[in-house]
Amino acid sequence: MPELPEVETIRRQLAPHLERRTIVRAVIDDPRFTRPVAPSEVEAGLAGATIERLGRRGKYLIWSFTDDRHLLVHLRMTGALLYVESPRDPAAAPVGVAAEVTAGAATGAAAPAPLHVRARFELDDGHHVLYVDPRRFGTAQLIDGTPARDAYLDQRLGIEPLTPEFTVEHLRALARGVRAPVKAFVLDQRRIAGVGNIYADEALHRAGIHPLRPAGRLTTAQLAALRDSIEDALSAGIEAKGATIDDFRHIDGATGSFQDLFLVHRREGEPCPNCGTLIRKMVVGGRGTYVCEHCQRRPRRVQPVAASADRAAKPPSAA
Repeated sequence: MPELPEVETIRRQLAPHLERRTIVRAVIDDPRFTRPVAPSEVEAGLAGATIERLGRRGKYLIWSFTDDRHLLVHLRMTGALLYVESPRDPAAAPVGVAAEVTAGAATGAAAPAPLHVRARFELDDGHHVLYVDPRRFGTAQLIDGTPARDAYLDQRLGIEPLTPEFTVEHLRALARGVRAPVKAFVLDQRRIAGVGNIYADEALHRAGIHPLRPAGRLTTAQLAALRDSIEDALSAGIEAKGATIDDFRHIDGATGSFQDLFLVHRREGEPCPNCGTLIRKMVVGGRGTYVCEHCQRRPRRVQPVAASADRAAKPPSAA
């Protein structure tokens, strides 16, 4: 989180403001954001750079400059990009500091800057883009040249959903011989780019596939259902402008609304919208997973997995 729909929402919102604008000054406050490259090196490389296009691949937001350099930003778990007139703009404050900002404004006191700002980009029209990240997992790489950019992404990302290349035949080739549960298969960014925990749960429910079913045992019909359901879930997320569970925010600090449309994710103990069976939570591949075991039949030879609302859900190892 953020996943493909959230990053695409940010891209669509930021692109009209950033494209053809020049970065006057960049300030990287957190060295973890650009490591192993020193923040000062990235700051110098961005000063005076003109943004030609804002793109996306998987969960990466791609700032492409007119001199064929590219800043690849990955928000990871808690990152957000805020577009403000001033770094101290109260509208930029994420949830958690909004009350403090409101109180300051009501008393006439100077509004505090948003918390957890790790990087700032000042544009030639006076606006700023703030990178906010409470847990400091986000990353940024400044890469010279389109071939190097593509090589970097190709090493980390597989097929992109919502493209003509995302076919049943391609999924069949990817899944052939894979013994891992389909939930882990879908989350593997090296196979399918951009799908995270939320949209994996929602897609598998739409497809009627149990998350523990081995990916290599999916039939052609199941693969077709999975392909369509992944695209349906992602498209619904984009239409709802993302899902806000904890930290995801639009560039103006507003929240997404896809969380109001969840079929199974985060709905443990609630009735399935299709059949009324209570949704249960289990851990699959280290991730908290939500399933209706009536609509998504458990495969044979798979031992029951104890429901666990308390076990920590680790993020996938791939980008």
